[in-house]
Amino acid sequence: MSEPEIQNSGEKAAAFFERAEEVVVTNNFDYAIEMYLEGLKRAPDELEKGHLALRKLAFIRTERGEKKPSVVDNVKRRQGKTPLEDMLNASYLLAKDPDNVSYLKMLLKACIEGRYPKTATWTAYTLYKVNRQKENPSYAVYIFLKDAFLQLELFEEAIQACKLALKLKPENAQLDDEIKDLCARMTVKNGKYGQTEDFRGSIKDAEKQQKLMQQDNLIKSEKTRENALEDAKKTYRQDPDLEVNIYGLAQAYLNLETDEGFEYATDLLKKSYEKTKDFGFKHRLGEINVKKLRFILRSAKAELDADPENKQLKLAFDNILAKLSKLELEHYLLCVENYPTDLNLKYEYALRLLVNQQYDEALPLFQEARSDPRHKLAAMDKTGMCFFYKEWYADAIDIFKNALDACDVVDSKIGKDIRYNLARSYEENSQPDKALEIYRKLAQMDFNYKDVAQRVDKLRN
Repeated sequence: MSEPEIQNSGEKAAAFFERAEEVVVTNNFDYAIEMYLEGLKRAPDELEKGHLALRKLAFIRTERGEKKPSVVDNVKRRQGKTPLEDMLNASYLLAKDPDNVSYLKMLLKACIEGRYPKTATWTAYTLYKVNRQKENPSYAVYIFLKDAFLQLELFEEAIQACKLALKLKPENAQLDDEIKDLCARMTVKNGKYGQTEDFRGSIKDAEKQQKLMQQDNLIKSEKTRENALEDAKKTYRQDPDLEVNIYGLAQAYLNLETDEGFEYATDLLKKSYEKTKDFGFKHRLGEINVKKLRFILRSAKAELDADPENKQLKLAFDNILAKLSKLELEHYLLCVENYPTDLNLKYEYALRLLVNQQYDEALPLFQEARSDPRHKLAAMDKTGMCFFYKEWYADAIDIFKNALDACDVVDSKIGKDIRYNLARSYEENSQPDKALEIYRKLAQMDFNYKDVAQRVDKLRN
């Protein structure tokens, strides 16, 4: 491509990015996504105005309760003909589900193959962060990241991913050897013995990498967070009524991970809601409060696990659990009232109702949620559980049988759950022979699944 063509392509990309920013303000998220993708088609490695801006939109879109990618989206956008197509497809899917590990892996693979180094590096750090924040990080993702970081010649990060994988599977001696090999390769690369010019180039590359890490605020030092907060404040002052600026400032305060930052963020969202009556602010505020209480609950559980006989710790844990249950019920009720067509929110609210034994209220919501492909089987299973707890065992049996017929992978977790619940319903409905038959098949499939082995013994005797 000649220099004028490159310049023209860059100008067109910038025009699409600018148009996307304008559209975001109107809450027309899907059209904004299209504009960002058109820009990225012309400038695939444009990080700040392209990928970072699109990810910011994705989080705002998620906070507003918008839908995740449909089944059709997943089928259409899973395989492109070129790395560029794969990158655009992954960017589209991530814009609608920003923390989906599968989509992040897809984007990272495409960027490495397409030789988009800035975006590949940023995506690798993003995937690393998302996996680390999960309650049960994936060993396979750390191995995937180790290989990706290695291709990007980020040896220190590859070593860290390898160490985290080893922590999950300490019996894997091969990983120990690989860490030693990576350390040796990193030493050679960092030294660049006798190659002064290359050494200076390495320093420059390291500086660029550090700047990139700060831009996305992924590996967050205290200084980086403070700088990000100052940037968010400047942007907010330019237009304090713009939703994007309000959400950005609130998130910057939250990223400080301090009580003061939490107070500033929640106060900003509260005042924004009071001023505009836009439920999006209240929705985000509710999510933050729920997340914080869940963190407190996990801490309380860790203390209780360390001292299970401590009655005071048990009482404190129970109180926090009750408070969280009430808060989640209130939060999701408001969400359903304000986003009446969002089946995902209805499913989440129904789950809380089920936990609180409000079966009659949960049933119609689970039945509606079955229309969402993401929750179809789970919603059918939970519908059956509502009938089971109401002691309508014949109706529960019908629901579980229909769910089992709709389950493509019978040995999946949801498949085993449905079989188990069907067997329990038969057992309670005085049909022990049918229950035993299902329990036996479950035991053959997964002997340690729940209390299947004990139930088989009990029914046989």
